Amino acid sequence: MNTTSSGTSSLLKLYLVRGVLAVAWAAAFASAHDPIDGLAITLLVVYPLIDAVSSLIDLRALPDGSERRLTLFNGVLSTLAAVGVGLAGMGGVAAVLHVFGAWAVVSGAAQVLVGLRRRGPELGKQWPMLIAGGLSFLVGIFYNIQALGDDASLDVLSVYATGGGVFFIIQAGLLAWRARQRHTQTV
Repeated sequence: MNTTSSGTSSLLKLYLVRGVLAVAWAAAFASAHDPIDGLAITLLVVYPLIDAVSSLIDLRALPDGSERRLTLFNGVLSTLAAVGVGLAGMGGVAAVLHVFGAWAVVSGAAQVLVGLRRRGPELGKQWPMLIAGGLSFLVGIFYNIQALGDDASLDVLSVYATGGGVFFIIQAGLLAWRARQRHTQTV
């Protein structure tokens, strides 16, 4: 297998595992976030750590360049977000939404930039990643606005994680389909 196919295979597995973990996290968080207790705070910390670990795994396969720097930035940002939401959990729903929302805005923008850099023929058009990053950016703004109101709720975080997970699973499926097409064309 050549290095490009190996990179695609690694990315496919990473996207699939990351997507499944996000959906599983959403199911766990949906039933454990009210009230914000130790379990809820632990889950809040785990979600950005999934992103941080995924970024570090992705980083190993990337050559030096802007995509690598963005991926490293996202890994560091997600680690800081894990600490931030853990601390914010002690401050209540509004504090969690502010931290989570700020993280969603910045990491969503980074995801869009990485997706744009991966739009080549080998890794497909990356439209699920572009949509997920764009939605993350917009939803993060919404979370910060919602945190200012009287009806702030963490219910929205399970929906966010489920949507993100589904987009990662779709992208993994598209990478698998693209790899199969390339394989049948070379045989």
